[in-house]
Amino acid sequence: MSVMKRMSMIFKSKANRALDRMEDPRETLDYSYQRQLEMLQKVRRGVADVATSRKRLELQIQQLEQQQNKLTDQGKKALQVGREDLAREALTRRAGLDSQLSDLRVQYQNLQGEEEKLTLASQRLQAKVDAFRTRKETIKATYTAAEAQTKINEAFSGISEEMGDVGLAIQRAEEKTETMKARAGAIDELLASGALEDFSGPRDDIQAELDRMGAGTGVELELERMKAELGQGPAPKQLDPGAPQGQPQQAPQQQAAPQPPAQGQWPQQPGGAQ
Repeated sequence: MSVMKRMSMIFKSKANRALDRMEDPRETLDYSYQRQLEMLQKVRRGVADVATSRKRLELQIQQLEQQQNKLTDQGKKALQVGREDLAREALTRRAGLDSQLSDLRVQYQNLQGEEEKLTLASQRLQAKVDAFRTRKETIKATYTAAEAQTKINEAFSGISEEMGDVGLAIQRAEEKTETMKARAGAIDELLASGALEDFSGPRDDIQAELDRMGAGTGVELELERMKAELGQGPAPKQLDPGAPQGQPQQAPQQQAAPQPPAQGQWPQQPGGAQ
């Protein structure tokens, strides 16, 4: 197959597919019905033309018959007055009219038969057009209902073009929302760890260091607790609620025993006496 033939075939196939997508069966049916109405109108005009010609021939036949009758009366009157020559002339003219009348009657019969045929064809075509119109409207109603049902089903299933665009927009919005949430969480973590500085408020380095130590101590306590549960180490130490976070609780100091008073010093008596 040559290149030109392949290009022609590809072009025709794509054009046919494009026409299939553009074609609306309802419009095609309406166009076909319009063409049938035009054909019916042409047939009716043909019937009217044939009927007009037939009527014209009928009038001509009537006129020739009147002339024929007139010539017959003239021939009789000429014989009555002894003018045989005039009677012969009248009969001669009458003979010419007879041949014309014969031809006109043949044409009249042909036109009459043609008119009957066209009238019958017009009636049959009218019946076909009426039947096509009924079927056309039925097909259009069925197609419209099927199209509406298809659009509804596509909308419910989300495969229609409009709903597909909406679905993609929602998906993109959800993705952007998740991205922004992840970014906000990452920034919060970086601010909490001290990797980023918060320029929106006063900076407290001491409090930031204490928060960082507290977070590290919490991890160490959790690790010791897990080791104790597994039998790999002693139980974790508890923190003093009143002590600063990040420093282990100190053991309570034993109460010191009372010391004897130093020499030369006596307990003060009530009232200030030595």
